[in-house]
Amino acid sequence: MTETQTAMAAPARGRITAPRLARLRDLALVPAIIVIAIVGYFVNPVFLHWDNLVNVLQQQSEISLLVLAEALILICGRMDLSLESTFGLAPGIAAWLVLAPGVTHGVGWLSGAWSIPVTLAIGAVIGWINGLLIVRFRLNGFIVTLGMLIVLRGLLTGISGGKTFFNLPSSMVYLGNAVWLGLPASIWICLVLYALAIVVTGYTRWGRALYAIGGNTDAARAAGIRVDRVLWGTLVLASLLAALGGLLLTGRLASVAASQGNGAIFTVFAAAVIGGVSLNGGKGTIFGAFTGILLLYMIQNVLTLAGVPAQWIGALNGAIILIALIISRITSGQAQE
Repeated sequence: MTETQTAMAAPARGRITAPRLARLRDLALVPAIIVIAIVGYFVNPVFLHWDNLVNVLQQQSEISLLVLAEALILICGRMDLSLESTFGLAPGIAAWLVLAPGVTHGVGWLSGAWSIPVTLAIGAVIGWINGLLIVRFRLNGFIVTLGMLIVLRGLLTGISGGKTFFNLPSSMVYLGNAVWLGLPASIWICLVLYALAIVVTGYTRWGRALYAIGGNTDAARAAGIRVDRVLWGTLVLASLLAALGGLLLTGRLASVAASQGNGAIFTVFAAAVIGGVSLNGGKGTIFGAFTGILLLYMIQNVLTLAGVPAQWIGALNGAIILIALIISRITSGQAQE
């Protein structure tokens, strides 16, 4: 082989190796998940019991939709802090509209059958407003979504009077309580949505556009990608996912607390980053984000089974997040970035 042929072959080999390396990075947290499972068994054999594993999956499925939503936004180089408030406000407004007057400040304007459509519609409207301010008016996304977080949280507190909505209609709690094929419906919904997101981001034009925009917005626009449309659509989709996640939690607890979703955004960002999604955009995968949130919830469950006092679990979770992040960065080969 001549030197010219060798030089031409080298980039080709690089193009073949890069996707394989990316797929290996997706699995960076799998060994950690296996280790936590083994440690959990020795801490308390109950950890690997079917009922406990299902409980962990159900609890993380609701926040997982927030992680999925944030991961999509992070991949295209933006962030949305308001998702945690959408998680609470969307089902909160639905409960407020369908509950009879006198029941925790309900107004009873709609029948219970409207609870799910209203929840999802509120999520879509919030995402549309975010898109209007960020994409159309070119405002700073961090400040916009921080402001929306505060506004939405205040709205939920206002309509609920700081109390908890309860006595919810059966239609509103169905998805959080239903069991399909032996597993809670929320687990199936989470798995299906993640599977769809993995396929869409990895094998469709829209998915490639997300990564292109996150890598270099100007270059993506020059390549003919409708950047504004993709960004706006992603913000709406993310808020829809947040609203659905809030609905699943509402169904499982059969209530909507005035504080629902408070502080969830910290766990969401931690899970996404631990899973390899870059805060700078253009890097990371949906599967990696899923392993990130699964790892965090497994660790939390192990700590609970080990009898660690609740007041210490928050501090330990923070320390574990930092350690897991360092390990993830090292194993993914990104420690020098």
